Amino acid sequence: MGLGTQEIILILLVVLIFFGAKKIPELARGLGKGVSEFKKGMNDVQNELNKEITETKTDEKKS
Repeated sequence: MGLGTQEIILILLVVLIFFGAKKIPELARGLGKGVSEFKKGMNDVQNELNKEITETKTDEKKS
């Protein structure tokens, strides 16, 4: 199910032909920004969950 070297090369060639050499850096930059925004969002959700868990445990100890 994994990608081999030949498949990766074929995909890269198709992308190069389809988008051209000048567009590839722009696409990669946009993809990188998207991934970093996704990770930031995931970290925010994780921090909120941890905060709620901590508050719940603190409230349970007070009771």
